[in-house]
Amino acid sequence: MKMTLGVLYGGKSPEHKVSLQTARSVINAINKEKFCVVPIYITTDGEWLRGEAIEGEVQDVKQLAFQQGLPALTSIANRSEKNEERIDVIFPLLHGPNGEDGTVQGMLELLNVPYVGNGVLASAVGMDKVVMKQLFAQAGLKQARYVFFLKKEWEKHKETVYGIVERELGYPCFVKPANAGSSVGISKCKNREQLQLAFQEAFRYDRKVIVEEAIVGREVEIGVIGNDEPICSVVGEIVPKKEFYDYEAKYVDGNTELVIPANITDKEYETMKQMALTAFKVLDLAGLVRADFFLTTDGEAYINEVNTMPGFTPFSMFPLLWKHTGVSYEELIERLIQLAIDRYEEKQNITYVF
Repeated sequence: MKMTLGVLYGGKSPEHKVSLQTARSVINAINKEKFCVVPIYITTDGEWLRGEAIEGEVQDVKQLAFQQGLPALTSIANRSEKNEERIDVIFPLLHGPNGEDGTVQGMLELLNVPYVGNGVLASAVGMDKVVMKQLFAQAGLKQARYVFFLKKEWEKHKETVYGIVERELGYPCFVKPANAGSSVGISKCKNREQLQLAFQEAFRYDRKVIVEEAIVGREVEIGVIGNDEPICSVVGEIVPKKEFYDYEAKYVDGNTELVIPANITDKEYETMKQMALTAFKVLDLAGLVRADFFLTTDGEAYINEVNTMPGFTPFSMFPLLWKHTGVSYEELIERLIQLAIDRYEEKQNITYVF
């Protein structure tokens, strides 16, 4: 009997369109002989809609942005064996706020349905770059120096804020929204004028901003999958053809080269592998994560961040890392679904006292 897989995508996020691209790729790759694939679309207004089961390929992402469908939450919540619309497991393919930050994960926990990927805490911490870095520091992971500010603080004391950045970090530095993904709202600053503009831009996307020192080094990434016994992929390198790997380089102009596997030493690999596994444990991650590093010319690795729902098209870094490790895109999807079920079943054995 086929398992019914709900593919959840869209969402109220600046990365809505990216989510549609990811959903199309995953739906087309899923083995339809093993899974009944049901699209669940969250509109930009936050409405959850369930479409008809997809048997063939999705040719255009516009097919996934349907505006009429069955109310999705009712069928997700009703997991009775007799329910013909029963959803067995959810694969959330949501990027950014209101999807990758623990909000949707919390809803799925309340509905008591298995779902792929990280839980509530891990997703929330993985989205908030400040809290993430504070936990990394607690675990002794090497990272860039940083400072952070709330919007009200900046509005009232702009000159003081700029002075702290210049005193603690200097130029160049990066200004980022604390809670955003896919390099949205990120700016590289080389002087006070650029810093002022960068704060304005970053605060468009969040009430909290983080500023990091610029580490001179290669941008390298490693994939991790698993629950309590995670494993790592090979390392890949991002070689942007502009100053840094921003949103346009990722999704618009393709002006970036991915080198997989990266040209690194065995020692450098082992260092990053252990750092990635430490981060996985410290943040209580599950299912999948991509850990991003800076690697300096003298072999020093600095962890930058982890992404709890990395880009997931066949041409994204995370699936490509696993492809070069020996795990195909189709197999990767099935492994993640099984990891979701395993974690769900383990949690069902927890005894609660009422």
